[in-house]
Amino acid sequence: MRYRSQAVAYPYFAVALLLFGLQIAFGLLAAVKYLGPDPLINLLPFDRVKAIHTNLLIVWVLTGFMGAAYHVVPEESGTELWSPRLAYIALGLWVLMGLTAVIGYVFGWTEGNKLLEQPYPLKLLIVVVMLMFLANLLLTIRRAGRWTTTEAVLVAGLILTALLYLPALLTFDNYTVSIFYRWWTVHLWVEGVWEMVQGALLAYLLIRLSGVDREVLEKWLYVIVGLTFISGILGMAHHYYFVGVPHYWLPIGGFFSALEPLVFLGMAMYAYFAMRRSGLSHPNTLAVHWAIGSAIFSALGAGLLGLAHTWPAVNKWTHGTLITAMHGHAAFFGAYVMIVLAMITYAVPGLTSREETTLERPLGLWAFWLMVGGMFGMTLAFATAGIGQVYLERITGLGFLETQRKIQVHFLMLTGTGLLFALGVALYLWDFFVVSPRLARTGAPRSATAAP
Repeated sequence: MRYRSQAVAYPYFAVALLLFGLQIAFGLLAAVKYLGPDPLINLLPFDRVKAIHTNLLIVWVLTGFMGAAYHVVPEESGTELWSPRLAYIALGLWVLMGLTAVIGYVFGWTEGNKLLEQPYPLKLLIVVVMLMFLANLLLTIRRAGRWTTTEAVLVAGLILTALLYLPALLTFDNYTVSIFYRWWTVHLWVEGVWEMVQGALLAYLLIRLSGVDREVLEKWLYVIVGLTFISGILGMAHHYYFVGVPHYWLPIGGFFSALEPLVFLGMAMYAYFAMRRSGLSHPNTLAVHWAIGSAIFSALGAGLLGLAHTWPAVNKWTHGTLITAMHGHAAFFGAYVMIVLAMITYAVPGLTSREETTLERPLGLWAFWLMVGGMFGMTLAFATAGIGQVYLERITGLGFLETQRKIQVHFLMLTGTGLLFALGVALYLWDFFVVSPRLARTGAPRSATAAP
């Protein structure tokens, strides 16, 4: 940690990880509900549990992005953060918004717009927090009078994230129109500007973890940004296939969606070339694992699995089935969960005043492999259940509930692999909240016991 104000990132990371843990708890609850019977159906029916699960994902990832930006921008600009106090106030309002939203969902206080269920007053609070956050970053850069390409792409992605939230403030009585504009926020976030954030954070990490020349990586970053805009904007049309819009969206969505995997392939390539030059020699091997893992797993989940059902001729059978859940879980984990965890893992030794060690820290490696293995297993479970659902429900015409009963065995695998993933999350949280502060106090290295 080169600047004292970078310490602002730590509470953001802590809040993000707590929300991560809560999200996983609701995810497991949602999976168990498929096995039935459901004793909580009157208090927490599936629709509310799913809304809390997905909204917590979005909120904690955004919290991680904000913490990462507070760590990256001062270092890249070469100056202290403009106002640490403003960052802490914004975090307090953000936590208030998140807790109010979750409690509100439990009692049915929601706007009902999928993935954008936040009640209108909370949406306004989100806008206020984002303005405070962006003002802090921009004033920091202005005071420094300099910025790097990595920093510029990161901040540009965050500014566009805020701007693209504005359509979420609009309400429509027509359901088709509502769906049409919903994806201006959701799609252009997760398959657009968040890819800029991922690419910038990956470049930042690879520059420090591999020692590769900054100019080389930032040239790759220009390519990633270009591919993001070329494919991501009109690629949004794959959400318009069967919602009541004109048919010309079908070829547009099919063509540009097929280009979207190039973004993740590009990130995987520049991660590979960077680490090929240096190997895994950086002392923070855990951060290396998470950074390279993000590049590879996002190419699988967001790239390959997205391409597998993005064609209109395929998507007419798979949309609204568990095939979508297969793609969504793997994509979010690889692209955004892993890059946030990579940033946290890289930053924590400096934020806790602890020297990095060349030892592969066993607890952290167990957390990494349990999460990767658990998510891979969940992806397979969703895939097999989804294929069965498509055949039974869409082709043979079997009813929805009867189909769910016949594919229920796959939810046993989903629950089992979800528990593995949850164990990895628990180990990561224990490492962050208990082990790392203890080591910071004692200055002792971690034990070099056997690791997976």
